[in-house]
Amino acid sequence: MIPSFLLSASVSIPPPLPTLLVVPTGIGCEIGGYAGDALPSARLLAAASGCLITHPNVINGAALYWSDPRIQYVEGYSLDRFAAGELGLRPVRQQRIGLLLDAGIEPELRQRQWQVAEGCRASLGLNLGPVVTTDVPLEVRLREGSSGASWGELGQPDALLRAGEQLRDAGASAIAVVARFPEDPQSEALRAYRQGSGVDALAGAEAVISHLLVRELGLPCAHAPALSPLPCDPLLDPRAAGEELGYTFLACVLVGLSRAPDLVPLTIEEALPAGAELLHAEQLGAVVAPEGALGGEAVLACLERGVPLITVTNPSVLKVTPEALGITSGVQRASSYAEAAGLLLALREGIAKDSLQRPLDRLSEISSSPDTPMS
Repeated sequence: MIPSFLLSASVSIPPPLPTLLVVPTGIGCEIGGYAGDALPSARLLAAASGCLITHPNVINGAALYWSDPRIQYVEGYSLDRFAAGELGLRPVRQQRIGLLLDAGIEPELRQRQWQVAEGCRASLGLNLGPVVTTDVPLEVRLREGSSGASWGELGQPDALLRAGEQLRDAGASAIAVVARFPEDPQSEALRAYRQGSGVDALAGAEAVISHLLVRELGLPCAHAPALSPLPCDPLLDPRAAGEELGYTFLACVLVGLSRAPDLVPLTIEEALPAGAELLHAEQLGAVVAPEGALGGEAVLACLERGVPLITVTNPSVLKVTPEALGITSGVQRASSYAEAAGLLLALREGIAKDSLQRPLDRLSEISSSPDTPMS
């Protein structure tokens, strides 16, 4: 039972502080480099800000997911365009998700994807369909850059776009893609990743697929790789465990896309229905990113706008720090996402960060005229 004095207390709740959370894909971040292991941090930042805009890599956890109305699920390419002021985000109650399957998926593995979709309809009430299979295999190829970050190539991009156009024309308002990815269960890179010391080799290629569809179709999209189940590993890192709970990675993608915001080009904003809500980059109150991964389009666009930047200690293979970019002011550093949440709360409540620290510096006085010495 809640005490009556708490119920009667008059509490002024500040409005949400729209916040962008970026954890770049495929660079081996200690938090966010695995299957949804940044989700607890995202939930905390969403609670602190009241409105968190982030990308699927942060919160996709294979068979695991967490739906939160305060989190806007926005694919990486559209996140960049939003931060640049080219797109607005329109919250929705429900998306109709078309399922795009790679013709290169074997029959049994394909059936597993189909069953996940049917299960999400029956158990979660998601609006799914239609389903389209590409006319030829997509031929995904995995690559690694000189920095150690992962990326990839698509042998048949036109086949992906043809299937995506079919889904759009059939009424899908969002697209979930499942592509067959190459695999080598005995590779040293996979062993290292499963045991917590490697980079996600799939993430870069996944970004190529979703970026292409969003850029060409203008619909929310996200990707789940089709892979054969791996043998049990007793040394599995806890961050990789979410990827090994089932036969597919699709469930979290379908849940995330089910309420992903519509992507609205700002040039057609005038055509929106009266009263339609739209989230603009100008409303951003903060951007949160790993301290060594600040070179992405979204973060740089926010810096150009003067959006407060909170950097978090979250090591990866990159070293693009404020110092490397020549940023000498306007950066608030946090040693953890928990500390970043505290800084967001201070921004949201209008509390000066300096007042929370000790020692507290004295106020300085500036001269009223060039000839008057400062006191």
